[in-house]
Amino acid sequence: MELAPVLLRTDIPVLQNPGRGKVRDIYDLGGHLLIVTTDRISAFDCILPTGIPGKGGVLNTMSAFWFEFVKDIVPSHLVTTDIHGFAKKFSPELVPFLDQLKGRSMIVRKAQRIDVECIVRGYLSGSGWKEYKKSGTVCGIPLPAGLVESDRLPQAIFTPSTKAENGHDENVSFDIVVKMIGQPLAEKIRDLSLAVYEKARAYAETKGIIIADTKFEFGEVDGQTILIDEILSPDSSRFWPKALYRPGGPQMSFDKQYVRDWLEAVGWNKEQDTAPELPPEIVAKTTEKYQEALKLLVP
Repeated sequence: MELAPVLLRTDIPVLQNPGRGKVRDIYDLGGHLLIVTTDRISAFDCILPTGIPGKGGVLNTMSAFWFEFVKDIVPSHLVTTDIHGFAKKFSPELVPFLDQLKGRSMIVRKAQRIDVECIVRGYLSGSGWKEYKKSGTVCGIPLPAGLVESDRLPQAIFTPSTKAENGHDENVSFDIVVKMIGQPLAEKIRDLSLAVYEKARAYAETKGIIIADTKFEFGEVDGQTILIDEILSPDSSRFWPKALYRPGGPQMSFDKQYVRDWLEAVGWNKEQDTAPELPPEIVAKTTEKYQEALKLLVP
């Protein structure tokens, strides 16, 4: 499959002062936002200098699919991924820049972000496994004794986090979330997160993928709670091949675990200004896994 050139940063001079996240560039169109998913990749909350070819298209396509798939549970901010049609009808100033936008962009409704990272864990992995080995808990939630790495949990758990002052995610208890946003909204985003995860997990398993854990973000529009940002992508989730699943150790992965593992192996200090270039073989493996996940999950 031929991939488009790597896009690390959009350049649309007719739109001023875009917001730039770890992966997405966000432009204000007045009544809507234009979100462009670049090929940037982040790990350990830092943006790496090397892009992953085709990654932006994978994430954009996958999020659009999942937003539609779970709309019976909760609506999303997605308006359209037809950037060409939208530009011709509503924003002709974008037409000269469609080469940058094609296949990696969406128009969304503006929303008031709820400042909670809604993490759902269905399996014991990553930082959760490290904590469990020490204390028998994950994010302070007690779990049964005797679990091994990558075990499926008796039931999925909600383990929220927030942004600390240094910009890194910080795990917090559900009680802290209640104090931050109030009990009704805290319970709502918890219950929505678990419901979306369970529906997606059941579907993904029929396609040969285990969704071990994932994270969601929510916003509010006119009093309605909606999904925003991205959902259930290899960036925001751990995807494991079901056929190769063997609890008791790390799993093969469809996500950016190749990148994380390589960074750990080279002893990187996880500071933004020292982020290393990824070697070609790690880029190639990661690209392959993103494309494979897309082919399996999206009809």
